[in-house]
Amino acid sequence: MHLPPLAGGPHGPAALHPLLGVVLDALREGAVARGGPLPGGGPEAVAVRLGAAIGDVLPLRGTSAEEALTTLVRALAQGAADPADPRCAAHLHTPPLALAAAADLAASALNPSLDSWDQAPAATELEALVTRALAAEFWPGGDALVTSGGTESNQLALLLARERHGAVQVVQGANAHHSVARAAWLLGLPEPVTVPAPSGTLDLAALDEALTDLHQPLLVTATAGTTDTGAIDPLPEIAALCARHGAELHVDAAYGGPLIFSDTHREKLRGLEHAHSLTLDLHKLGWQPVAAGLLAVPDPARLAPLAHTADYLNAGDDTEAGLPDLLGRSLRTTRRPDVLKIAVTLRALGRTGLAELVDSTLALARTFADLVEEHPRFDLYERPVISTVLFRPTGAPDNEVARIRRALLTEGRAVLGRARADGRLWLKATLLNPHTTTGDLAQLLKTVEGSIPR
Repeated sequence: MHLPPLAGGPHGPAALHPLLGVVLDALREGAVARGGPLPGGGPEAVAVRLGAAIGDVLPLRGTSAEEALTTLVRALAQGAADPADPRCAAHLHTPPLALAAAADLAASALNPSLDSWDQAPAATELEALVTRALAAEFWPGGDALVTSGGTESNQLALLLARERHGAVQVVQGANAHHSVARAAWLLGLPEPVTVPAPSGTLDLAALDEALTDLHQPLLVTATAGTTDTGAIDPLPEIAALCARHGAELHVDAAYGGPLIFSDTHREKLRGLEHAHSLTLDLHKLGWQPVAAGLLAVPDPARLAPLAHTADYLNAGDDTEAGLPDLLGRSLRTTRRPDVLKIAVTLRALGRTGLAELVDSTLALARTFADLVEEHPRFDLYERPVISTVLFRPTGAPDNEVARIRRALLTEGRAVLGRARADGRLWLKATLLNPHTTTGDLAQLLKTVEGSIPR
């Protein structure tokens, strides 16, 4: 019987090497076959093409590693939404850095599991170093947990508040991410009190009134970078209200948190240092492959409620003998070393390199807003706060805006999101590709214009 080679061990790299070429060729062939930011034809056409390419998912007898990789990777690439294409700008779906993707390959090949030290000796220490360093960007002496993204981070923030204070009453803005309300439901907390956000940010007078009327314990969740417009709540004023009313403050900065790396834009996060917990996603403005989320806290002691014991992973005598205890670092048991790609990126780019990526991306959003403002057939919602631009054809009803977006998606010509603001439906361009040019942005706008009825 011929056993397939493994990725790890001294012979693993030699086994991987020829397969990398196969994968890279298949990625290129799939992208060429796609020919745009999204496969054309809509869901049914994609399903038909993929089914035809794959055939029998589990054949009686296999083919070969090379054939399987070529067929499936090429088919997946051909049917992918490609965030590296400047016309793919719907969501907080970043084109990952090549170096981060390469680091992710190493993480997969080594396959450490961060649920016990004896499965991940170096990865355990690397995660500790990186999480402390990132938390220190916001609070000296802080700490952070690696998560699967903003949703898990927000859930953990509410869980930690519940474990400290009991059934906390969450108070959120109408602009809050949907995961906050879902976390409250999941944790058996009261339904969040939702404060108006008529201009896209949390209304301070309404928050003051809500906190005055409600009974403690209270947890206010603010947002630094909404998914609809990229708006940032008035954090210093919210923090002051929380202090006055004895409420804790969690800030969902999944989108806007990486502005901390930029000397130009970090001022937008002023007040965040008063938060009791913070959500951060580096698979957004950090250009990491999914997943690369974090929950940061100013005091590592705040993470104590997550402590958990499973004798086969963190027996008490092992912990007393000095083996690190990892179960309190996550609600998950098996965890891949997502910290490696983050560490490689931080080392390769440094603070200056990260700031350049952030600054250039935000500059692109301002350029696109300029193009929209100057165009006679489009309206701009407002100047971008981060890298999200809302625009719509002048005079178009909402159903026409929705139709234009779906037509562009079905034809595979552009991937734009949708957002409701000011009582109307808008097309949403979330710009995250720092390689995009002004010409690319002009072409994107021209593509959308081509779908407007004459």
